[in-house]
Amino acid sequence: MYAPDSTAIALCRSTDLQERHLAVPFDVVYAGQTCRAFAIRFEGRVHAYLNRCTHVAMEMDYQPDRFFDVTGQWLICATHGATYRPDTGACAGGPCRGGLVKIALSEVDGVVHWHTAYNLQPVEF
Repeated sequence: MYAPDSTAIALCRSTDLQERHLAVPFDVVYAGQTCRAFAIRFEGRVHAYLNRCTHVAMEMDYQPDRFFDVTGQWLICATHGATYRPDTGACAGGPCRGGLVKIALSEVDGVVHWHTAYNLQPVEF
């Protein structure tokens, strides 16, 4: 869930996130650093994470916006094969060191929003 003092930022239309398909990428400032993040739909619910493998802090997608393995059951890091649960970001196998950093999302009236936190803010232009 998201903190009551967080700000909701529109990310995409609900229809942009298809079940176990392409992610919607977005940029955030996490702990003072600009990072890529991504949102997916898994088992009907939306989820978002920093695009940063816990094994080695590098982006995970093996092609632009593709994070699911061939079975559609796991998120996979293309570099070293670490796998993560799409619903929680928890390490499911391979060389991970903990789970992915989860970003709170909400879905209301056909729009997906991500929520800020004390260490997660929008990129200022």
